[in-house]
Amino acid sequence: MKTIEKYLIGAILTVFLPLTAASCSSSDDNPPISDSGIHFSVPAKIDIMQGGDYTFNVPSGSVPLTTDFLMLEASNGVLHISPIVSATENSFTVRFNPSVTDGSYRAYIKRDDRRIPLGQLSVAIVESIIEPAEGATIYGLVSTNEGGVKGVVVSDGIEVTTTDENGVYNLKSNKHYGYVFISVPSGYEVETDGVLPRMYRLTTADNTKAERADFRLTQVDGQDTYKVFFLGDMHLANRTDDAAQFRQFTADFNNYRNSCSGQKMYAITLGDMTWDLYWYDNKYEIADYIKTINEQVKDIQIFHTMGNHDYDYKAFNDFDAALQYRTHLAPGYYSFNIGKVHYIVLDDIDCDGYDGTTARLYTKNLSDDQLTWLAKDLAYVNKSTPVIITAHAPFFRPTETGSYKYDHDAASTDRLLSLLNGYKVHFVTGHTHMNYNVPAGHQVSGGRDIMEHNVAAICASWWWSGHLTPGLHLSTDGTPGGYAIWDINGTDIKWIYKGTNLNEDVQFRSYDLNQVRFSLNDVPDMSGTATATNAFNKYIQAYPANSNNEVLINVWNWNPSWTITVTTESGQTLTCTPVGAYDPLHIAALTVKRFNKANLKSAPSFITELFVHFFKVKAPDATSTLNITVKDEFGHTWTEEMKRPKAFSTDAYMQ
Repeated sequence: MKTIEKYLIGAILTVFLPLTAASCSSSDDNPPISDSGIHFSVPAKIDIMQGGDYTFNVPSGSVPLTTDFLMLEASNGVLHISPIVSATENSFTVRFNPSVTDGSYRAYIKRDDRRIPLGQLSVAIVESIIEPAEGATIYGLVSTNEGGVKGVVVSDGIEVTTTDENGVYNLKSNKHYGYVFISVPSGYEVETDGVLPRMYRLTTADNTKAERADFRLTQVDGQDTYKVFFLGDMHLANRTDDAAQFRQFTADFNNYRNSCSGQKMYAITLGDMTWDLYWYDNKYEIADYIKTINEQVKDIQIFHTMGNHDYDYKAFNDFDAALQYRTHLAPGYYSFNIGKVHYIVLDDIDCDGYDGTTARLYTKNLSDDQLTWLAKDLAYVNKSTPVIITAHAPFFRPTETGSYKYDHDAASTDRLLSLLNGYKVHFVTGHTHMNYNVPAGHQVSGGRDIMEHNVAAICASWWWSGHLTPGLHLSTDGTPGGYAIWDINGTDIKWIYKGTNLNEDVQFRSYDLNQVRFSLNDVPDMSGTATATNAFNKYIQAYPANSNNEVLINVWNWNPSWTITVTTESGQTLTCTPVGAYDPLHIAALTVKRFNKANLKSAPSFITELFVHFFKVKAPDATSTLNITVKDEFGHTWTEEMKRPKAFSTDAYMQ
């Protein structure tokens, strides 16, 4: 039917029928018909064009009359009435009123002032009517306002296909994961629900029936040059003042984006947006996180990665544990394209060992399904295309000897690395709440062009440092709580780490160790066991009272391509030695306060950890001024004129 004819009918019906009359109890005005002979049920779901026709089959009994109408009642009581334009012996065709939108309705045949109930009907408004290919259980259209988009990669997490020249796809899916997603093509964006990109659709579990899932794209300009933010470990749980501290982050994030207005920007989380225990204890679930982020952040698409605390610990297997996440946020793994970069989101937390308790017996592992899917996805990615892969848990971890090792299931990691042969890859991960970088070409990746960036947490030390010492928001390695900012220009990629409420110039912190000391006098209220005392002693042993004229520098986003130069006032260059260390400020701001409690039986959680990215120099004397210069691989340079003695206290380092 032509568009003008369609809307003409809609207009006529609007005049002569009560199309949108609110009705909380339609049975009073429309008594049921008991002797109509019409006893069939409508399908559970139908696809129709706006104002289009749909033919209902009637397997037995009487068929409605052409003088009857189809009446749909929405949950709010609004009625939509559409004419029956034709009928045969076992079918009838309805011309749907243009007022009908996506949604679920109670369906009736309206005859005079009476009604015949037909059951519940779900309606999906589509651009065009397409028929599934033989054997397909999921099919649909990927389109823009200009029509279908060819060559879009579509998957259910197992099978992978592409759209044809008309933008139509067909998947022979077993519907195992209960969704279908597209790999958003370069130069396009999907529709959003708040900040959430709608690049996936949930499906039913019935793999005997074909169901339709469409995707709408918008063509965009300026994708070759953009910023992408990596947001790690928020751990929102309605505790330790996290709501107020999170608002500080979102304010900083919004202010930074405002300062870059005119640029394209996207964001990707690195998992642990929530904290599974507090889904139950504090009633803060994934849906609450979505409400929070949508209230505080606008006008940016945020893709999501799943973390171990985004699983339901009360489940008994990985599939069930991920149900809430899959339902509300995203598939466990998927891909998309922005500009000239291919992005892959992986789920490297395997919860098949869960036993319904807080033991959370997970492993850092990539499933067979996931790796099989990844091989199929990469088949559509040219090896000249940079690949950025996010996951929650890091694949590699620093060793005490200054090298790196697997922090993951070896077999699945080996398989992953093999799939990535020939690609230039960046892993971006979270989980540790610390910052470190594994250089490309390292033996841990088999010499491949793969670099890992482990990004510190937005929540820093699970919000504890800012809770105990407001104004000092620090991760357990001393990294300020914050996020990574990457600048993408074609295939050229640069990165920097930004602390919340700090500008980009703050990239390191220095300590005059003549002024740093810890003792049991710092924890006068600690009267616990010897176990607790011994746990605190490691900080005392690391920082006793001394006059060795040593300076400790924490360069949290350091990698081997960076240079650190320390000179005296006279121009003498001092030897800068990498060391493993405990960040003194984190000890003072958090650890001391968590140990300073009576009846401690063991070391408290979230305390300062020994870590890399620290450097020591020995100054000529106690009062010499040092000039510290830190330079990254992109030529960014940060300096400090360190006047000594430099005081040490939480107040002296307040952000």
